[in-house]
Amino acid sequence: MQSVKIDRLLRVAICVLLAVFVYVVYAGIHQPVIAAGDSAPSFTIATDTGRSITLPNFGGKVLILNFWASWCPPCVQETPSLSRLAQEYASKGLVVLGVSVDKDPNAYQNFLKKYQPAFLTSRELKLHEDFGTFMYPETYIIDANGKVLKKIAEGVDWNDPGIVQYINSLL
Repeated sequence: MQSVKIDRLLRVAICVLLAVFVYVVYAGIHQPVIAAGDSAPSFTIATDTGRSITLPNFGGKVLILNFWASWCPPCVQETPSLSRLAQEYASKGLVVLGVSVDKDPNAYQNFLKKYQPAFLTSRELKLHEDFGTFMYPETYIIDANGKVLKKIAEGVDWNDPGIVQYINSLL
């Protein structure tokens, strides 16, 4: 009698685990992943300077939306070149917004103090999910109408002639 109860319990446990597994796979498949050619999800985000960036209406400019984290070595590496790009192209119609996914506000603040990015920054923990971003850095180049023109899923040297030529072609 005891073994029948154990057998029944094991069957129920296996069914529950199978149901959980199917749900996780289903949720993973249906997670939005934004790619070039897609419309970027609408969002409003407050930057550290108090400026509000709203998509799709952010002043008719090209937006470089960069998701990063303080613990990410490629994110640290690309910050100086992204800063130079932001400074050089600000007057030409380019907005650079770096969105940190750091859960620890102190780590975020320490990064800002140490690397002093010369672009708009914000710490926001949910927006990256709307884009399907889970690895960092990941950058979206978005036109004035909210269309994703390019998705870059790695660190970039923003001074690279090919990147500069591409940015120039958009402005």
